[in-house]
Amino acid sequence: MNRITTLVIAGIMALFTVSGTVPSHAQSSRIEEALKPKQPAGQTRSLTRSLGANSNAADQQVLQKARTRAISIEAVAPANREERAEIAKVIEDKPKVDIAIFFDYNSDVIGPKAVAAVNELGVALLSPTLKGSTIILNGHTDAAGSPEYNLDLSHRRAQSVRKYLIQTFQIPPHQLLVAGFGFERLKRPDQPLSGENRRVEVVNASN
Repeated sequence: MNRITTLVIAGIMALFTVSGTVPSHAQSSRIEEALKPKQPAGQTRSLTRSLGANSNAADQQVLQKARTRAISIEAVAPANREERAEIAKVIEDKPKVDIAIFFDYNSDVIGPKAVAAVNELGVALLSPTLKGSTIILNGHTDAAGSPEYNLDLSHRRAQSVRKYLIQTFQIPPHQLLVAGFGFERLKRPDQPLSGENRRVEVVNASN
């Protein structure tokens, strides 16, 4: 871990200490463990790479398209339906974790209620386990409101998290991709208005 990274983490921890919301080791390791790259089971690495070469190439094309769209930390247009379907397919078997990041109604601003959760994610992404990984931030909403409204809101919220991580933790922009799904992929489809559906899904898309 280099000096800049160490200073960033120290600064964040100091802010947590002042606010009285220091993230516990269990909280940080929970995110790290959930996003840790999976190891092939029951096959040699070379065989796995050979069998999955075409699939990996297709996945990389999808990720590169998303990376091109998110090349700036400024707001970009939400992914279209086809791109969202491609991203959903790529992340099916990838390590992922849902994080509850609380925004005010109709807002994409990371306020006091949301900053602690985003800081925990930032600290985890700077860990040796995850540093350098390609991370997708997927925004999700509940089913209240129109599909178009929720797609835009979920995208803007995911983009706000991305921008915060880049500016606060100096994570390279090309490593953080975003997609807004609105209420297309509810966590609780049996309870479409549940608060559990309002979340940011963090996916480690690295091979």
